[in-house]
Amino acid sequence: MSEHTRKIRSPGIRRAPMHTEVAEHLRQLIIDGDLAEGERIIEADLSEQLNVSRTPLREAIRMLAREGLVELLPHRGAKVAKVSAAEMRQLFEVISSLERLAAEIVAKDAKPIEIKRLRALHDRMAQHFQAGERREYFARNHQIHLKIVELSGNPILIETHAALMIRARHFRYQALAGQDRWNEAMAEHEAIMQALESGDSELAGRLLKDHVARTAAVVEASILTL
Repeated sequence: MSEHTRKIRSPGIRRAPMHTEVAEHLRQLIIDGDLAEGERIIEADLSEQLNVSRTPLREAIRMLAREGLVELLPHRGAKVAKVSAAEMRQLFEVISSLERLAAEIVAKDAKPIEIKRLRALHDRMAQHFQAGERREYFARNHQIHLKIVELSGNPILIETHAALMIRARHFRYQALAGQDRWNEAMAEHEAIMQALESGDSELAGRLLKDHVARTAAVVEASILTL
């Protein structure tokens, strides 16, 4: 575990169910890179840092294993899962297809008030971009991607997409490391938003699919250079 990770402290996780709170904290460590791919998860250290017992911690680790973020090692604990460039590419291919379908549905069928609320989320994301607040921008960005799919009204689409986005969050955050891609992503989101507002179903779907594909290309390039 990195020195930076060791310095992370939690005031204690107390809201039930505790293992869900712990799991979200571990997800954030993985997204931020404080727990790196392939790194062993040291239960004793994390139990002390989060001020929780081993039982909810182990439940949280098992939850992350089901999500594909953690690999369980028989009789040896667990480690952060490694994802190959091919696996990452396949993951984003499915996400891009799901989001394209959702954007097409939303552009065609969403109520004006729903589009207006989506624009409000977009504008708040843009404020974080202008302020250079990368983590806050990403949190709002993640919310927007989920919201577009949610507005499709298709429960199977929503559930499938949400599960895949959990696995992709770390990679999507990585893609914003470079300012050039961040600039491009913001411009792409503005174009997507305008297409949704105009009700152009085909354009909205294509722009969102291309946006996800460009993110995947940036992440794949970073994996291949490791």
